[in-house]
Amino acid sequence: MSALFDPFTLRSLTIPNRLWMSPMCQYSADPDKGAGVPHDWHFVHYGARATGGTGLILVEATAVSSEGRISPGDLGIWNDTQVEAFRKIVGFLKGQGTVPGIQLAHAGRKASTDAPWRGGAPLGADQRGWQPLAPSPVPFDEGHPVPDELSEERIGEITRQFADAARRVLAAGFEVAEIHGAHGYLIHEFLSPHSNHRTDGYGGSFENRARFALEVVDAVRAVWPEELPLFFRVSATDWLEENGWTPEDTVRLAALLKDHGVDLLDVSSGGNAAGVRIPVEPGYQVPFAARVRRETGLPVAAVGLITEAEQAEKIVTNGEADAVLLGRELLRDPYFARHAAAELGGQVHNPDQYHRAVR
Repeated sequence: MSALFDPFTLRSLTIPNRLWMSPMCQYSADPDKGAGVPHDWHFVHYGARATGGTGLILVEATAVSSEGRISPGDLGIWNDTQVEAFRKIVGFLKGQGTVPGIQLAHAGRKASTDAPWRGGAPLGADQRGWQPLAPSPVPFDEGHPVPDELSEERIGEITRQFADAARRVLAAGFEVAEIHGAHGYLIHEFLSPHSNHRTDGYGGSFENRARFALEVVDAVRAVWPEELPLFFRVSATDWLEENGWTPEDTVRLAALLKDHGVDLLDVSSGGNAAGVRIPVEPGYQVPFAARVRRETGLPVAAVGLITEAEQAEKIVTNGEADAVLLGRELLRDPYFARHAAAELGGQVHNPDQYHRAVR
């Protein structure tokens, strides 16, 4: 029996297999139909991966406020209209035996940009743009605006927005919540000395830079049911030679997150420093996940150029990660889990309508 298709239990929730879908922005909400509201594209996009046998689907970075979006096309979870639209998607995923999860996010200084297929450039006020926020008034890159430095009062407001978003996520029927602390967005900006130049209680030492992340975790965990798991996505390294977030910092943070009620660390990397060279190769981020699991005992999911069923199987079998998150490979093949099950001797849920094609 394939280890990749063993169920995995966190708290009272059992996920049917270890092949999960990584949150990937679609930049496809239609602002003219209501900012941040999912529609037919999202229903079909996520529904296809559910019928394909994916064990857990993490819906893309979903903003906790309108100013927390990366782009005008980002999804949001700051009002009841959005909740109602998500319910249809969540109901379908559950009907296919897939666990529905969602990533809660605030883009920080990387907010107010265009969709990547239109260049991803910062948007001005005359282009439906808005003023980005950050721990320090340091732009992400040349040509990006200087973000407003957050006051301690505003930091508290955003923490409450994460908690309010978690309540709405629960109302929509999601069973896993993930806090986005990676890829150069707001929580990551606080964590890294590259982007956090503060001299108050939210800057300077590791403990101060980690304070906002832990306050968000505590606020979400306080409203998220005890029986349901909470994930945290981290960039394990900024890929900088100095003055950046490091793998050692990640291990240290992971231990704290575990103590604060996080059940699994979703381990990615990069995104906070422009122009860095990342040594991309198959499975290049897996060692970061393996180290966290080995040194802290916190369950982890590995991500990054995992494209083959046998490759994913070895990651789980070797104890490098508890699960594998697929990104681009699931964009190329929504039925990756079904194909992997056929190759490795595993089983996935088969819709009754597809029964005649099961081999």
